Order: sequence, then C-alpha cells, then structure tokens
Amino acid sequence: MRGRRGDRMTINIQEHMAINVCPGPIRPIRQISDYFPRRVPGPEGGCGGFGEAPAALAPLALAPPVALLGATTPEDGAEVDSYDSDDTTTLGMLEFDLLYDQASCTLHCSILRAKGLKPMDFNGLADPYVKLHLLPGACKANKLKTKTQRNTLNPVWNEDLTYSGITDDDITHKVLRISVCDEDKLSHNEFIGEIRVPLRRLKPSQKKHFNICLERQVPLASPSSMSAALRGISCYLKELEQVEQGPGLLEERGRILLSLSYSSWRRGLLVGIVRCAHLAAMDVNGYSDPYVKTYLRPDVDKKSKHKTCVKKKTLNPEFNEEFFYEIELSVLATKTLEVTVWDYDIGKSNDFIGGVSLGSGARGEARKHWGNCLQQPDTVLERWHTLTSELPPAAGALP
Repeated sequence: MRGRRGDRMTINIQEHMAINVCPGPIRPIRQISDYFPRRVPGPEGGCGGFGEAPAALAPLALAPPVALLGATTPEDGAEVDSYDSDDTTTLGMLEFDLLYDQASCTLHCSILRAKGLKPMDFNGLADPYVKLHLLPGACKANKLKTKTQRNTLNPVWNEDLTYSGITDDDITHKVLRISVCDEDKLSHNEFIGEIRVPLRRLKPSQKKHFNICLERQVPLASPSSMSAALRGISCYLKELEQVEQGPGLLEERGRILLSLSYSSWRRGLLVGIVRCAHLAAMDVNGYSDPYVKTYLRPDVDKKSKHKTCVKKKTLNPEFNEEFFYEIELSVLATKTLEVTVWDYDIGKSNDFIGGVSLGSGARGEARKHWGNCLQQPDTVLERWHTLTSELPPAAGALP
C-alpha cells in the first residue's frame, strides 16, 4: 500500500497489531492478520488497500463475541486438562503417621506436612487444614481437626490427633478418612482432596508412615452432594456413611469407658462411669452438656436409677463416678445393665445422645464384658463401648 508523498496513511488497529517491524516496506504478517480479517463493505469501499479477507475465514469474522471470549488456545487447554485430570500432581501429597495402641485403646494420628497442594485462592495459594473421620460412624462425633496454615501450598502441621476408645473390632472394620480443605472466612470452606486408610493395615504398637497423593472423591448423585464443594463435605459425608453402614445398622454417637466389678464381700455390682469420647454434638455451639444414667433392668421397684453430674460444653467428658447395686450374683445373671448418655438443656427436655446395654442378650464387646464380670468376681474390668442412637433390645432381661 503506497500513497503520495505528504499523504497520511490510514491503518486500522487490527493491521497495526500485526505489523512486522523489519527493514523494508511495512507489510502485515499474514499468519496473524488472518485471525483478524477486515470487513470490506464492497468494491466501492475505500477502507484499505490490502484486499478482502479470505473467504474461508468469513465465518470467523461473523462469529458472535461470546464465542471468541470463551475460546482458549491449545496451550491453555492442555494446561487445564493436565491440571484437572492428574490428581497425583494437582491435589498434592500428604505425609502422616498412624499408631494403634492396643493397651490404651487409642489411635494416634500425627499429621506432619503436605506438599504441592492445589491453589484455591485468588492469590494462587491456600489456607489448608486437615480433618479426620472414622467411617462408618457419626460425622460430628468422631471429627478431629488440625489448625489452619495461612497462605501456603506446602503447610507443616506436626500435630497429634488422638482417637480414644478404639477396639480391635474397630481396627478390623473401620476406615480413617483424612480430608484436606481450604478455609475461607468470606464463604464456605472448599474441599481439596482426601485419603482413606483401612485401619486393618495397622499393626498394634507399630507406627506406620504414609506419604500418599490426595485423591478427588466422586460425590454421590444427589442434589445435596452435588453442592458439597460449596457447602463443605458434611452433607456428602452423611450420605456416604448411610450407604456404607447399610440398612439395619444403628448410628454411632460416641464411646463410653465403663468398669464393672462384682464384689463378693459386699454382694453387689460396682459400675464405674469413667469417661466418654467423641460424643455427638447436640447444641448449636457444636458441643453438648453430657451426663450419664444407668438402670438395672428389669426394674420393678424403679429404684435402680443412678445419674452422674453434668459436664458443661464438652464432647469428651471425664466423670470417674461409681454406682453400687446390691444384688446376688445369680440374680444379676438375669439382669441387663442399661447405660444412656444425655445432653442437659435448661427450660426444655434433655436430648438423648446414645446408649448401650450390657447383658446376656447383648452382642459383641457388651456381651463379652458382661460375661467376664460374672465369671471373674472381685476383678475390675474396663472396656470401651460404642454408643448407638437406639438401645438394643434387652433380650437378656426377664419380663
């Protein structure tokens, strides 16, 4: 394109961005300018002297602006696909230790550090924390949580979280779910990734080290689980537990440590309420005000009720209280000990947290504990028991 000397040349912005700065005449780079074709109104149009746009590019010139804004280059698309498809590199690694202490019935979880977490905030960083759950079981009752590390993708926690009341049966059937989430003060916390460790992989009193890639758990196909990424993982976790528990199984509400001893010289049963662990939260503040009641069923005279004091605002209360039932050993074999945990409320009825029944008609640890108490008089026997949302039927009690 050439003009008379002194005349000012007119170049539109699309051609200006495609100018090749090199010695010689100014010419547009065809490979770039082809993506920005000029709209020539017609043969009479005097807008430029470069000629009309290629016919093959006419549909691109007439494409709506929304399509152009939503398009991505091949390089951008490849980066997004690789970022979302490979969980082992995008979500990060979590390093932790697990130790099952069979003597004290505790599970020690040492959350060490994480590396290369997925950025969740606008600044390209995250505010990660770790949550633990035992599945299947109550979500709020057995949730443990670390502190939040601010503005980092490689957080270091070095925190020890402990589960109390873990039995050999739990080690056989339970699964530890370790979730890494991003804390957001202005909106809901976001889920980053998770790891599931079957507790049967642990050996008693042997610490096991893990350094595993986080995985993205596929949510359940329901409206509540589809929005779990925005509202946290509570709804998803609840539905998942219902599926894993299956029909007919009772919901777990925590653990209670009981001691039983039949005194031959006092001719009675000594029941010790030692402590509870991981109780279900019944109040809006995320805690409960628990106390324990015991009955020896059947209770014709209604005189077997005993009650502990109330422990305020806690899910892991320590009672260390003892109750005595004066009864012959032969008669005790026909009875059932009913232990219930309640949440104390002022001005309204108290909330039932959970309970357990010990007798000849019970199952599992409850039946074994009761049988050992009858067979070993004058011996204090302590056992952890699982609190359920409903009391099992007192099959061992006579009408």
